[in-house]
Amino acid sequence: TAVLSLGADVLPEYKLQAPRIHKWTVLHYSPFKAVWDWLILLLVIYTAILTPYSAAFLLSDQEDPGMQSCVYSCSPLNVVDLIVDIMFVIDILINFRTTYVNANDEVVSHPFRIAVHYFKGWFLIDMVAAIPFDLLIYRNGEETTTLIGLLKTARLLRLVRVARKLDRYSEYGAAVLFLLMCTFALIAHWLACIWYAIGNVERNGSIGWLHSLADQLGKPYNESTRGSGPSIKDKYVTALYFTFSSLTSVGFGNVSPNTNSEKIFSICVMLIGSLMYASIFGNVSAIIQRLYSGTARYHTQMLRVREFIRFHQIPNPLRQRLEEYFQHAWSYTNGIDMNAVSARALTSLPAPELPLVFILTSPEMCSI
Repeated sequence: TAVLSLGADVLPEYKLQAPRIHKWTVLHYSPFKAVWDWLILLLVIYTAILTPYSAAFLLSDQEDPGMQSCVYSCSPLNVVDLIVDIMFVIDILINFRTTYVNANDEVVSHPFRIAVHYFKGWFLIDMVAAIPFDLLIYRNGEETTTLIGLLKTARLLRLVRVARKLDRYSEYGAAVLFLLMCTFALIAHWLACIWYAIGNVERNGSIGWLHSLADQLGKPYNESTRGSGPSIKDKYVTALYFTFSSLTSVGFGNVSPNTNSEKIFSICVMLIGSLMYASIFGNVSAIIQRLYSGTARYHTQMLRVREFIRFHQIPNPLRQRLEEYFQHAWSYTNGIDMNAVSARALTSLPAPELPLVFILTSPEMCSI
């Protein structure tokens, strides 16, 4: 539970204590809260992926009256969005009854204090992310559809809260590398949606990237025919290809900006890509260095042992015993100086605990 929990850090004192819990109050370190937080995390990830895609690619296809009259029967994604909104509202109610840890490292379970703490914290972000704007605003034109798409991106505010909760996994190198790659892919997805939105706004001209894509695929736009031009799949894959190639600085030029807006956006994407490159490679270098630091120390110590053997001209049988002893000691302690750790622990512990530490740390100390 301590590892899977996405809430506050779980200290052993919390589990040893028996706090007075009011009715319908949820402990922040309980298994139910851990499972619920992971469920909300999955919904937030779904929202982070589908909300920009829906706002950029799907809402523009729902402007005709036929699509407006069957909001939920025509698109299963609208039903899923409604379920996600309901789950976010339930999460707000649960947060109003979830304990927290105050500045004095005490578990607070009083409902009024929990509500005040939640109001001062994440309530506003959670509330804005849970508002169903597509139900509250009636679509009566292209401007309203664009407004709904922009307002639905408010759900992405929950990522701020999720990012702060995932900081606890920063000590695991594989987890950091996985999160960095997911963040890179998610930002590329967002930029692809923005890239398509810019091209869709400037589609009245004839030099935008959408017109170039239509000419390459042999699917030209026809203003008199609704749904003409490339399919949504072609447009999204091309936009995602452009953002990935721009972020990694390996663009081939087969998808290029033509208008001023597209060129300005491409410059911004290149700047973002350079910053992400520096962040990812810096973290990857630190992770690899941390992974191989133990191996480097082992080889350094082994080299010193062999230099000692060579300098004192130790015979072969004793040399093998020294090397085997060093290898065994390293596999047992992993290069940690146990005497230094024991001495430091002894100096930091209070006097009543010293006899117990003597017995547990070093058998030789029992004779003292």
